Amino acid sequence: MSTTDAGPVTITLTEAELDPWVTHASTRHWLTGPGLPGDNGVLSFAELRREGLRTVADSTGGAEDRLAAELREQLVIGGLLGPGGLPTESVLLDGATGEISTTYFLHDRPDLMGRRPLAPSLRTLVRFAEATDELAGLRGQFASYAGRHGLKAVAEASQHLLAVFRDGADGEPAPFWKMAALIRPLSLVAGRGGASGLSLDLPHRLLDQEFGPGKVARFEDVDFPSALTHEPTRRFLCQVGLPEEAFVFSLDTDGPPPTLAEYYADAGTPAALPPHAGRLLRLGHLAEDHSLVVDGATGAVLNWSEPEATLYPLNTDVSTLAFTLWLLHRERAIDAGSSHELTTDAYDQLAMTMLQVLSTVDPTGVTTGHPARHYWTDAFQDGAGGVL
Repeated sequence: MSTTDAGPVTITLTEAELDPWVTHASTRHWLTGPGLPGDNGVLSFAELRREGLRTVADSTGGAEDRLAAELREQLVIGGLLGPGGLPTESVLLDGATGEISTTYFLHDRPDLMGRRPLAPSLRTLVRFAEATDELAGLRGQFASYAGRHGLKAVAEASQHLLAVFRDGADGEPAPFWKMAALIRPLSLVAGRGGASGLSLDLPHRLLDQEFGPGKVARFEDVDFPSALTHEPTRRFLCQVGLPEEAFVFSLDTDGPPPTLAEYYADAGTPAALPPHAGRLLRLGHLAEDHSLVVDGATGAVLNWSEPEATLYPLNTDVSTLAFTLWLLHRERAIDAGSSHELTTDAYDQLAMTMLQVLSTVDPTGVTTGHPARHYWTDAFQDGAGGVL
């Protein structure tokens, strides 16, 4: 095995390293010639670089008799990457046909392992991954989208990426790529760090268009308690607003937003509150006894878990909160479309794609790290909860 030192790292293998596992001629040519990218935001081939070619059977530690026959001789070459570059599913190569699939390693229950199609060949896999990575970095064939935002940019980028995938997969890309084409361009809807003074500049009336007329609440400046001193947050809540209902979130519309201390005092419910509860505005509630609050001094959006009496980071500010609620609603609308079935047998891939988009505009879930919890990460990944 070799890697190039000049320019981007490329992983190649020798003919001897491919024997006896890879017999497919064009796959052998690709692995000894163009090779695989060593650095990509979608895929990692670090495992191949580190371990060389090995079968799934070898990787499960002697559990070959409990593996499905179709899995035993599949070759482990890498993994799909989630938010923060963390590996998720393993990427497999069929040495006889050149087809690429994915699997989750279940070392305690290898009999439950299965595989899902990803690409018809290594050539197609690399092309699809490069196109997706170029969209994320707004470079290459997507360089013209730099500085553009709004629904038109989203639609055009989505069609562009979908055309790449359809062309390389005879019109029907694997679900992972279809999700990438429909969901990843949604990050283009908002401008970054401009006139609003917040992380995002949302297009005018974006929330109204998405949630419907009369479904977005805006506040009067006189409604805010003196604790809300963060001026960009005040302007956003007055001029842009937030949806009244958005699946797991319900906005309090009965009166001016109270501080967390005032909310529990009025409710007559004893609670162990954080020391600065007097500057935390409660905007509404999330599912399972969680309150959504805004720090009046900094504009940070937090999740107050009543059962744990603990504050957790939720979003950078109200602009990324609004984007998160819009993203959830938009995904539901896409999934309800007659020609798209995003969640069929691939909920985990959909959750990962959604979290990739969210982390692109708001890295809160990636930067909180263990042991801190992130409500959106947990909610997206909860297949039983049906958020997506």
